[in-house]
Amino acid sequence: MIFKNFELNKLNFNNYSYYLLYGKNEGFQNEIIEKYITKDFEGEIIKYDENEILSNEESIIEEVLNQSLFSDRKILIISRTTDKSLKFIKKLTEKKVNDLIIIYKSGLLEKKSKLRCLFEKDKSLIIIPFYEDDLKSLLPIVNDFMTKNEIKISRETVNLLIERASGSRESLRKELEKIYNYSITNKNLKFETVKKLSNLAENIDLNELVDQYLIKNTKHVTRILSENNYSNDDCMLILRTILMKSKRLLGIIERNNEEKNIDNVIMSTRPPIFWKEKENIKKQVNNWNFKELRNKIYQISEVETLIKTNTRNSLNIVSDFMQNY
Repeated sequence: MIFKNFELNKLNFNNYSYYLLYGKNEGFQNEIIEKYITKDFEGEIIKYDENEILSNEESIIEEVLNQSLFSDRKILIISRTTDKSLKFIKKLTEKKVNDLIIIYKSGLLEKKSKLRCLFEKDKSLIIIPFYEDDLKSLLPIVNDFMTKNEIKISRETVNLLIERASGSRESLRKELEKIYNYSITNKNLKFETVKKLSNLAENIDLNELVDQYLIKNTKHVTRILSENNYSNDDCMLILRTILMKSKRLLGIIERNNEEKNIDNVIMSTRPPIFWKEKENIKKQVNNWNFKELRNKIYQISEVETLIKTNTRNSLNIVSDFMQNY
């Protein structure tokens, strides 16, 4: 049964167990999952990629069925689903497992897709299409973000951000994250500053650099730094991204020291940590202790001061900081 994303307020999610979310707009898919299904969910969330399902179909079905004996409620999220998973989907649907919600995420599906046809025709299954974002859907996201964080930018700058997003709210949120990190000491950002920040997409993904730093993969960090020509503004943004991610990681480490269950800690972290980040976070938790990371956070402000007074050497300063733990 088809539901458009703007009709979801009419849908009682407690009445259905199987969902197919398809289309290019993965960022919007994740928002809907968080808003309507996983928010305040207290059971177990299991995440797979379709390749994992196809390689271990029988064992995963058995695992899900067995876990139903020990856990009251579960959500199973399967990413990059295609028609190849049809057999698996039918098997689980036929089992009618209690207290289990299954969410299949997919990219574009043609009308003749067997997977899409199955969900459209069966009234017990919910299928939700997600189309690319446009100015009308992206503009409120930018305005709400700027208001919430008390950041001032011009209408010209807003249009630039939406243009750079290329119809993807996930891409837009990455750009907004850069702005947030940079705005820690300056809430009034000029057009040229934002333009430089968004041009970082031409270099390797800044988040990858910071994630590898927090994993303590010195070899990878050194390679990324040597292959990219970071400006002074880039270096400031790198430092502030390290700061924001380190503060989040510090909270995760603190909670994990108390709960001794990293999967539960990651699952309950807000804003949510998606499956793509999960393994990186686990490695980071294993490589830092609370006191060590807290001291590193204190050092960042000292490095930032050095950059402000030695703008010509900003890349060398950041490189030294990131390659020496």
